Parts: sequence; C-alpha cells; structure tokens
Amino acid sequence: MLTDAAIRRLACHSKRYSIADGNGLYIEVMPNGNKYWRMRVEVNGKVYRRSLGQYPNIGLKEARKIRDAIHIKIAMGEDPFAKRQLQARAETKTFGEIAQEWLERKVYPIRTPGHTRTITSRLNRFILPFIGKRQINEITPAEILSLLRKIEERGAYETAHRTLQICSQIFRYGIAIGQAERDITADLRGALVPVSAKRYPTITNPEEIRALMRAIREMGGSPIIRCALLLQAYTFVRPGELRKAEWDEFNLDAAEWRIPAEKMKMRRLHIVPLSRQAIEIVNETHTYAWQKSKYLFPNFRTSERPMSDATINAAIRRLGYSQEEFTGHGFRSMASTILNEHGWPADVIERQLAHIEKSKVRAAYNHAEYLDKRREMMQWWADWLDENVCLF
Repeated sequence: MLTDAAIRRLACHSKRYSIADGNGLYIEVMPNGNKYWRMRVEVNGKVYRRSLGQYPNIGLKEARKIRDAIHIKIAMGEDPFAKRQLQARAETKTFGEIAQEWLERKVYPIRTPGHTRTITSRLNRFILPFIGKRQINEITPAEILSLLRKIEERGAYETAHRTLQICSQIFRYGIAIGQAERDITADLRGALVPVSAKRYPTITNPEEIRALMRAIREMGGSPIIRCALLLQAYTFVRPGELRKAEWDEFNLDAAEWRIPAEKMKMRRLHIVPLSRQAIEIVNETHTYAWQKSKYLFPNFRTSERPMSDATINAAIRRLGYSQEEFTGHGFRSMASTILNEHGWPADVIERQLAHIEKSKVRAAYNHAEYLDKRREMMQWWADWLDENVCLF
C-alpha cells in the first residue's frame, strides 16, 4: 500500500516505472518526474488500462475512491469503460489529424522550405500510411517500431532515427493539446540500429589550409567559382546560403551581408560582417556578374536560378580533394577550429556560425549580439588566412 510520503519520495529514472497500490491501482513515474495514476482491471474477459489523472492533482485518497467506484460498477454487472471508450474515440483526433496540425503550427512557420519538404515527405511516405488513421492513444510502441524497421531494411538507418524524432514531436504536441497521454516513442530508446554522428570532412592543419587556399587562388576555369570558394572561406556560411546570395543583401559601405530569415536554417536573420578581403571578393564577383541576375553566383544555364548545390563540391574535387577529405561545408569546421584554438570566445564563434540558440527569447533578441566582436573576429580570420596561411 502506498502513502503520500512514499509517493513524494519516488524519484524519476531513465525509464518509466510503476509502483502498485493494490486492487489494480498503481502509480507510474515518468523519466521527466511526472507521476500518473493508472488502473488495470478485467471486465468480461477483456483487460483495460486507464489513466485516472496526474498526481498530485489527483491525490491518493481520491485515486482510491475512483478505483473503488469502478469496481462497484463492475460488481453490479456494468462495463464502466464501454461508454468512455466510445466517447474517447469520438473526441480523440487521429494521428494524421494531429500531425497536420503540428505541421501547420510548429513546422511551416519556422522551418525552411527545404526542411519542411523533407519532414512532409517522411510523414507521407513512412508514417501516415501505417498509423495516420489510427486514434493516437491506440497506437502502440510496437507499431512505431514496425514502420521504422521497414526503413532500416533499406539500410536508411539515419532516416529511421529522423522518422522516430518526427513521431516523438507529434506525440508531444498531442500531449500539449490534450489528445495524447504520453510520448510512447520513449519506449523505443535503444531499439534502432545506432548511427554515428555525421561530421563534415574538413582541414585544420595550417600547412594543409595553406595548400587549399593557394589551390583556390591559382585554380583555372570559371573566375565566378573561384570567387565563390574564396567568399565561402572568408565568411564560412553554409553552402546553401552562399550560392543563394543576392546583391541586395550586401551593404558594402556598412561591410555587412544580411541573410534574410527565410534563407536561414532556423528562419532567423543572420548578419555576416565582411572583412576587407571579403569585400574585395564581392567587388571582383561583380565584374564577372550577369547583369540581369539578382544572384552573385547564378546558374550557368539561366540567370534566374542560383548556382547548383553541386557546383562548389565539384570544384573542390577538381582541386584534388576527395569527398572524404573536404567539402564546401568543411570551411565552417575549419574556421571554427582555428578560431577556438586562438582563443576567440565560443559564444561569438557559435553566433557567427548561426548555430541554434537554445532559448528562443535569446535567439529573437540576439540576432546582432556580439556584432562588434564578430566584426573584429571576421577581420582577424581573413588576415590569418592571408598573412599566416597564404603568405602573400
């Protein structure tokens, strides 16, 4: 038999667990510390498990009264769960309906179009065909695991993990709007084939950086591609942000490149302070620019579209670097490593990398935070590349 003092002392663990009170009543402790009253009872040969409410909103005495009242109804020949089950089915939305609401409220307003397409595609291909029409509280961890195993059978282990994350976010959204009792995907922790963290290949040895920068400076072929590689080295923006750069985003008098929120991974305005060297590259690019294109680096076939996402990496391959040695994304890790090694504050580096701010309030407030220090750091980085690496 439980006591209030014993319930208050129940500590959370990495996995949920339950403690029995008696006669079918038990309390379940979640990994986040929340405690819920549950009841297990058999009616007409069918086993029911029902939630009676959260502790301490429902105290020990009240939970026992609810349990006893249910047993009295059963003893009188009633099925206390039949009506509730029909009512719950009528009131509860399907997983697909909740997923659509989650998309509209939590994905479309804040994610980039590319990220949104990826999430929607995974929903439509891997999740909704199997559980989309089910009531969310009827879905079991085994059903989720089954659809994930189909993905793993194709060898797409990372996609399986991403799909599990989507399911988890929808269940958590369902909890927030009162449609789901808990996130059942927590029961699948450790069930999937593990994947190693994806790290983009990069170069951090100064001698090797010197060789890379000299190769870029001396490369033949299109001067536009050479300018793109140099600008990426000086600014270490994401490859997609570089190739979609537009002329009206640059204010050379203010030495700034302001990338609009809709182009950023987390839809947040990003300011890139421009070093003297970066400004020179932008001006040089202008001399080669297509007059009618809004892009710094337009597609070679049409000025209406930006450079292909494969162009930068293809140019790096022509310089003699394999995909396992260096990619366009590697400029970011390269800069981050050198800047950290030379003592620049981690917050300043992370903000210039446009990494996600954990606090959404801070993120909204701090789009220009550390801007003066970031200007100083970006000029130092450009000078380091030129003076200490390129040795011009």
